[in-house]
Amino acid sequence: MKLAGTLFIQRSEIESLLTFSDYVSIVENAFRDYAEGRTMRAGLMHVEAEGGEFHIKAGGLKGDPAYFGIKINGGFFQNSKRFGMPNIQGVILLSDGANGYPLCIMDSIEVTMKRTGAATAVAAKYLARPESSICTICGLGNQGRIQLKAIVSTLPIKTVYAWSPVPNEAVTFARYMSEELNIEVFPADDLEAASYGSDVIVTCTPSRKAFLMKGAVRPGTFIAAVGADSPDKQELDPELVMSSKIVGDIIDQIATVGETHHAIEMGLMPREAIHGEIGDIIAKRKVGRTSPEEVIIYDSTGTAVQDVAVAIAVYNSAQRKGIGVRIDLAS
Repeated sequence: MKLAGTLFIQRSEIESLLTFSDYVSIVENAFRDYAEGRTMRAGLMHVEAEGGEFHIKAGGLKGDPAYFGIKINGGFFQNSKRFGMPNIQGVILLSDGANGYPLCIMDSIEVTMKRTGAATAVAAKYLARPESSICTICGLGNQGRIQLKAIVSTLPIKTVYAWSPVPNEAVTFARYMSEELNIEVFPADDLEAASYGSDVIVTCTPSRKAFLMKGAVRPGTFIAAVGADSPDKQELDPELVMSSKIVGDIIDQIATVGETHHAIEMGLMPREAIHGEIGDIIAKRKVGRTSPEEVIIYDSTGTAVQDVAVAIAVYNSAQRKGIGVRIDLAS
């Protein structure tokens, strides 16, 4: 059987294929599919390299048709300064889950940024107090902008505090996002004061050392811990993790590479203390917030099923719109 070839899709093309609300719906459904057993077993691997790392996520969706996907991202956080290129870059390979044919190769960065923000939007929908109006964003790069848009799309946010370890970054971010979202965004010099006054806190940095401490979080706060997706990354005080309700994207991942793994390794909490996965709450297998006083942490490590589900939608949309270039890799 002669197939049409492998479709190649550039990052600039991906941006036009899905809206952010599409990402949110796709990710929410992907979490539900995972909880209800409609996905292949996921794989995760990290490879250390000089000056950075590679992380590989693989998994798939069962069904007819079935799909398998693998994402390879390189994280080299001096790239922008040294070479003028993105700090994180990579590709997603989407294959036919029934015969292995490589259907599509696409840039991974647009997908990664948007699906990560979408996951936070979904988690906030189920875990934050619905009246939450004040948010602190820690980490103000591309992911910080996406995360803020995600939170604002989900909750009635009126005031935002922007914090960054990079000098002057918060001033620029606050001015730009205030205009774009038409809400009050202020640079935060004092992270503890900003976070303690917030209903929602999002951390999305490449930090290797905890900076959000237990004493800086008031009762009832929802925290989306986004930055830690490899064993050496850390943003949250393990004491804060231990004392909060923990909901993860995948328990196996948060227990080995997420924020939660630091508290487990220190002996502050057992793995069994993790409340559950966001998919279980979406599928109504577990309850989410049970009290307005609970501090709930969504430990977001990123999952293969998110990548695959979005990649399928990108691929299908590109086919409908005639976007991308086809190459026969086997010729």
